[in-house]
Amino acid sequence: MSGKLIQVRNSPIHGRGVFAAQPIKKGTRLLEYKGKRVTHKEADKLYGGGSETGHTFLFTLNDDYVIDANQEGNSARWINHSCSPNCESICESAEDDDPMHDRVFIEALRNIKAGEELAYNYLITLEEPHTARLKKIWECRCGAKNCNGTMLAKKR
Repeated sequence: MSGKLIQVRNSPIHGRGVFAAQPIKKGTRLLEYKGKRVTHKEADKLYGGGSETGHTFLFTLNDDYVIDANQEGNSARWINHSCSPNCESICESAEDDDPMHDRVFIEALRNIKAGEELAYNYLITLEEPHTARLKKIWECRCGAKNCNGTMLAKKR
């Protein structure tokens, strides 16, 4: 492959989205989810827990840290959720065992055609019960045949 793999533009799913600029092969590591590392407590203080907005650029990195793509973020923050994703997020532990150095990458789950929007399943889990009201706030607009209507993951 040569040239740019992805491009950010308006999305039919929600707001901005990331699209394949050329065909992408299954297993291709597309980009790292970047942003400032903050503790969960700091993220809650900055964004009030976020469960009431249905919008976030926060990515849970591990038990200690969250990646805040509102600060120092890159185009990965524009990848939308889908119940039938063509990508997945891969969390990698740092070699130095420092949880602040853990990283998240987005990889293609299957071959992706040029022009296709990239999406992964956010698997959002909130501490509070997933009520009908919260499921509506976190409504999914992916349009997949198997869409479950919410970006919230089923609780175990």
